[in-house]
Amino acid sequence: MNDEELIQQSEGNLAGRIEAILFVAGEPVRVDDLAKALNVSVKELETELIRLRDEYDFGQRGFALKRFGHQVQLATRALYSTDVVRLLQPVQKQSLSQAAMETLAVVAYKQPVTRAEVEQIRGVKCDYSLQSLMNKELIMEVGRKEALGRPILYGTTENFLAHFGLTNLDDLPPMPEAPSEAPREDLDDIPELIP
Repeated sequence: MNDEELIQQSEGNLAGRIEAILFVAGEPVRVDDLAKALNVSVKELETELIRLRDEYDFGQRGFALKRFGHQVQLATRALYSTDVVRLLQPVQKQSLSQAAMETLAVVAYKQPVTRAEVEQIRGVKCDYSLQSLMNKELIMEVGRKEALGRPILYGTTENFLAHFGLTNLDDLPPMPEAPSEAPREDLDDIPELIP
């Protein structure tokens, strides 16, 4: 046995090492940070992550490997959520208010976007909603607009992707079509009001 094989044997297999880190982390971990911690290339790690994901999915294991942008997380498989809830009966997380959800939708679909642009679309002030979404780490400042006053530009975070179970922004559902103008009735069918 050569030195490299001895080191690898003492460290355990790559799949087990990945599982251990993701299990302990409990939240999404950046792929490049994981590769660095494991002292492997990103390409080697990506190959193993795909193999693990497929293995978990094929066996319908109790956990799944989830991707959120450049992050990966070990998560409970949704198929078994009823059993988990039955045992743990977790306190429900406070949901986002209607105003916060509307603000988040504008940011998600129009990003990068300024506060004024969000307010123009929503038709109401959005300071509180934007601050609340930033506190929940669903949105963040992504820069400054090259305009008078250099207003802050907002965009979504990887936590936003994780919260809504999206891999990337391309997974957002398509924007609903704006309702078209109601068809005009034929003016000949309207009764004369003036005799």
